[in-house]
Amino acid sequence: MSTAGLVLTIIFITAAIIIMMTGVKIVQPYEQGLWIVLGKYKKRLNSGFNWVYPLVSAVVKLDLRTQVLDVPRQEVITKDNSPTNVDAIIYIKVIDPEKSYFEVANYRMATVALAQTTLRSVIGDMELDEVLYNRAVINTKLRDLLDEATDAWGVKVEAVEIREVDPAAQVKSAMEAQTSAERQRRAAILTADGEKRSKILVAEGDKRSRILQAEGIRQSKVLEAEGTRIANILEKQGEAQGLRILSLGAAPLDQKALTVLSLDTLKTLGNGQATKIIFPFEVTKLLESASEYIGAGKAVPEKNLSDYKDLEKLIGNADKILGDVPTPAELKKQLESIESQMNAETQSLSEMATAMATKKPVVDPLE
Repeated sequence: MSTAGLVLTIIFITAAIIIMMTGVKIVQPYEQGLWIVLGKYKKRLNSGFNWVYPLVSAVVKLDLRTQVLDVPRQEVITKDNSPTNVDAIIYIKVIDPEKSYFEVANYRMATVALAQTTLRSVIGDMELDEVLYNRAVINTKLRDLLDEATDAWGVKVEAVEIREVDPAAQVKSAMEAQTSAERQRRAAILTADGEKRSKILVAEGDKRSRILQAEGIRQSKVLEAEGTRIANILEKQGEAQGLRILSLGAAPLDQKALTVLSLDTLKTLGNGQATKIIFPFEVTKLLESASEYIGAGKAVPEKNLSDYKDLEKLIGNADKILGDVPTPAELKKQLESIESQMNAETQSLSEMATAMATKKPVVDPLE
């Protein structure tokens, strides 16, 4: 073979290889290929290696992953005529490659344009306050409207998120003034409520203080009267005991002993500094008894010693008349009982004060 023939053969083989290579199409795992032959749709090409007719075939690859589209910032007039700048983000996904390629020229641009008009329409039917705190409702409504409209293009709208809602400067100023006025109103309400609660607590404390003071006075008077009563009883019992001892001691004395004691009493009275002396008995009788005692007068009649049994016959049983005389142990036990009662009353008052101090104030039902 001549050199020219060899060169032609090499050129032909190279051209054939190149032509055959143009028929090899590689589709990525996240793509879907559309095979078009001489202007006619043939079929889908799955991911991996695909061979198509060389020179006469065209393969369009579409991304099946979720795509993020930015809706440009635009000014929207709300229902209450408040100009507001709004922008959003759309998440879409191609679910029908044939429709997304053959039914619309550019599904991304078409979806963004549709989102702009839909966003303007939805926000235009709402007041500014609703737009500010109802973003979730706006997002859901936009997603449903866009998904229904883009279904014919083989595109699914997965989510719509309002990114920013920026009212105009004049509207912001009005909102700030409104917020300031609202805060001042709440502050005034809280101040008035605090003053009301303070007065209620002061009145409640004064009432409890008066109650405790009255209760303390009552308990004090009761305890004082009880102490006075017991003191009087003890004093009278002491006097009765002294009289009993005196009567028992004087029972065996005769007339002579009584005369001597009376003279001794006169001696004691004479030693005093008083200018006036009152005798509790008749002096002449005493002198007469004294003269008879020393033998200068008539004979002193004998007088038998008084017996305790004879005394009981005259005045009755001393225990029944005077009553039981408490022993020291009984007196100590009675005093301990009084102290125990006083401690119990003090503890009761302390518990009452604690309970009233920890009692919660009555809540106003209008709050």
